[in-house]
Amino acid sequence: MKQITAIVRPEMLEPLKDALVEAGVTGMTIAEVQGFGNQHGWREYYRGTEILLNMVPKVKVVLVVEDRAVDALIDVICGVAQTGEVGDGKIFVSPVEEAVRIRTGERGATAL
Repeated sequence: MKQITAIVRPEMLEPLKDALVEAGVTGMTIAEVQGFGNQHGWREYYRGTEILLNMVPKVKVVLVVEDRAVDALIDVICGVAQTGEVGDGKIFVSPVEEAVRIRTGERGATAL
């Protein structure tokens, strides 16, 4: 099993959720997060004072899937979230040693 963590633009959340469900994803965790990468934030003015806002709002989507689904889901995420501009986000893939469904005690892929 693998965990796919995608950090994307907030406006991509709804189309991404729809595409992932259409691709067969049965569960995901979504969180609003803040961070920065190459874009380093932006400048705004408040009462005549310049303020550097270096934390950019993003959405984190976490999936735990079977190994064979990883490449296809990465393609889905890139296909939906890619604008070609700085700030499109990142995808991280990590191994998952175990999954347990608390309600039934099922383990491994059946717990997904």
